[in-house]
Amino acid sequence: MEKTSEKNTAAFTHLSTLSQYIIPFGNYIFPLIIWTNYKDKSEFADHHGKQALNFQLSILLYSLILALIAIPIFVTVFLQNLPLEAVFNDDDFVIRNFNIQANIGILSVGITAVILFGLLKFVEFFLVIYASIKASNGELYKYPITIPFIK
Repeated sequence: MEKTSEKNTAAFTHLSTLSQYIIPFGNYIFPLIIWTNYKDKSEFADHHGKQALNFQLSILLYSLILALIAIPIFVTVFLQNLPLEAVFNDDDFVIRNFNIQANIGILSVGITAVILFGLLKFVEFFLVIYASIKASNGELYKYPITIPFIK
């Protein structure tokens, strides 16, 4: 049976990944600090620290892959349609000469990558909350779709 302090440490390790919404790279810095301080003191905190860091690194990898798909697609489509004509009429702004029909296939791949990224971040938020609840209950938790970078 885990002690209350171990449960709290493990739960806080998961919750510290949410600092990414306030501090850039906080989702790596704070769990790493907590994990390195407690990995030798508690096997339970060690497990949850590894899980939190592996999940954040996996999310980073998936995000980079989606960005490497979406960004070149949008840049290529934009550059192919560069001789754009922008017209300002009274309160309207109209862009002409943009051929979306010729690029609909490749644009749909880029839009799908952007939607998958949004879905990934949405699921990440709730999985972090779920993992912290499991940790505070004294249960071992393993994130889905996680690559074990730290063993």
